[in-house]
Amino acid sequence: MKNCEMKLDGNILTITVDISKEFGKSASGKSIIISSTEGNVSIPDKEDIKIGLNIYRKP
Repeated sequence: MKNCEMKLDGNILTITVDISKEFGKSASGKSIIISSTEGNVSIPDKEDIKIGLNIYRKP
């Protein structure tokens, strides 16, 4: 994962992203990547629940 932190507290999932960071252009070059799970991943302590996250901006 890039610039993405997840915390599960009971039934509440909190996702933390620093939106000041950048990781370069996307594969298509149409956006600048800020955060990504780089595909679907399990949330902490819940292997049966998945999340796929992409946060980006226009160049």
